[in-house]
Amino acid sequence: MISVNTGITPEILKSDLDRLIDLAGQKIFKLKEKWMPEKGTPVFTVKGRYTLRGWTEWTQGFMYGMPLLHFDATGNTASLEYGRKSTMELMAPHLTHIGVHDHGFNNISTYGNLYRLMKEGKIDKDKWEMNFYELALKVSGAVQAARWTELPDNLGYICSFNGPHSLFIDTMRSLRILAVSHQLGHFLMGEQDQRISLIERLLKHAETTNQYCIYHGNNRDSFDINGRVVHESIFNLNSGAYRCPSTQQGYSPFSTWTRGLAWAICGYAEQLEFLDYLDEKEFMEIDIDGMSRKEEFIKHFLNTAQQIADFYIANTPTDGIPYWDTGAPNLTSIENYLDKPADPYNDYEPVDSSAASITAQGLIRLGKFLSKNGDAERGNHYISAGLTVAKSLFREPYISTDSEHEGLILHSVYHRPNGWDYIPPDQKIPCGESSMWGDYHALELAVLIKRMAENNYMNFFIK
Repeated sequence: MISVNTGITPEILKSDLDRLIDLAGQKIFKLKEKWMPEKGTPVFTVKGRYTLRGWTEWTQGFMYGMPLLHFDATGNTASLEYGRKSTMELMAPHLTHIGVHDHGFNNISTYGNLYRLMKEGKIDKDKWEMNFYELALKVSGAVQAARWTELPDNLGYICSFNGPHSLFIDTMRSLRILAVSHQLGHFLMGEQDQRISLIERLLKHAETTNQYCIYHGNNRDSFDINGRVVHESIFNLNSGAYRCPSTQQGYSPFSTWTRGLAWAICGYAEQLEFLDYLDEKEFMEIDIDGMSRKEEFIKHFLNTAQQIADFYIANTPTDGIPYWDTGAPNLTSIENYLDKPADPYNDYEPVDSSAASITAQGLIRLGKFLSKNGDAERGNHYISAGLTVAKSLFREPYISTDSEHEGLILHSVYHRPNGWDYIPPDQKIPCGESSMWGDYHALELAVLIKRMAENNYMNFFIK
C-alpha cells in the first residue's frame, strides 16, 4: 500500500522537476539527431536505444508532443519549433486513421498541445495557424467517434484496434479528443445526414467502460474486488451481449494490468474536470442509463474514479511504483511486496514505471476536482498520493541520468506476455528500459506539477 506523504507539495518537488525537465530536453534532442522518421515510430528502448515494435502507430504523438511540453516548461524555442514542424509535416495521417482507438494519444499530444499553448498566449497567435489546429482536432474527434459499436440499452463504445467486438480500458484516456472536438462545436455526420453528438458518445463510452471493464464489488460484481479493472471486454456483435473479460497485455482477465488501471484513473479524472466545466445545457437530450443531468453523470463517474484510485493505492508498493500486474504469478515470491518500495531489479516480476507516470497525474487531477468541489480532505489525500508517486518516479532508480541512454524514465514494460521487453544478461526479468508513452507522461506530469506550484493549473481542454 502506498505510504502517502501528506506533507508533500509541488514546491517541495521543485529540484526534482527542474532536473527531470532538463534531462527531458537532452533526451528529446539526442533522439531527434538519431531517429529517421521514415523508419517509423520509436516505441521502447533495448539496451538504452529506442527501437521499433509494430502493432499500431500510437506513440508518434508522444515523440513530437514531448518537445511541446518541454517548451511549455522552459520557453525553449528550439523545442517548440521541433514539435511544431514535426506535427505539421508528419502527424496528418493520424487525423484520419480509422483503424485505431489512439486519437487522443497522438493528436491531443501534438495538435492539442499546440492549440492549448496558443490559446494560453505562450505562442504568438496566428489566425490561420489556429484554424489549422482547430480543424485537425475537430476531424480527429469525429473520426475517433465513428469507430463505434452500438450496444443495447442505449450504450456503446469506441472499439479497439482488435475489432468491433473489443472494448479496451485504454480508450478512457483517449476520449479527450472527443471532448476537445465537441468543445470546438463539432459533431459527427452519419448516414442520411444523421448528426451525432460527440459528448453523447463520450458519455456512452465512459458508462459502457464503467459497467463492463470496472468491477464495483457488489450486485453483478459481488464475486470480485471493488475497483479492479480489466483490460478488454468482449461483446457478441450479433446480439450486443457482453461475453467475457479478456486481456492483451495483462497476466489474465481476472487480474489487473496496472497500466490499464492507470489509463482508467487518469481518463476518468480528466473527464470529471471536463464535465464540470461544461454548461448544463450541453447535456440536454442525453439520457444514458437513467442519467440525463450534468450532476448525475459527475456523481456517478466520481464514484468510479475514487474506486479505481483506491484500488491502485491499496495494491501498489509503498513508493507508488506498481508491478506490471496485480496478479502476476510470481509476486508471492517477493516477501511482503506491498509493504516496501518496489524493486525493479528483483528476480520475479517487473515493475511498470509508465503506469506510475500515468496514474500520478490521475490522482492529482482527482484530488484537485474533489478539493474544488468542497471535499478538501479527500482531495488532499489524492493530491498527496499523486505527488508521492511523482517523487519516487523523478528520482533514482527511475530517472535516467545516463547520457548514453535515450530514455527518460527507466523500468517501463510494454508487453510481458509477448516477451517484447528486453532482459539484461545479468537479470531474470525486464528492467532498465524506457517507453515513449512512459517518458511523455512523466514529462506531462512534471509540467502539471510545475504549473501547480506557479498557480497555473493545466487542463487538456481550453477554458
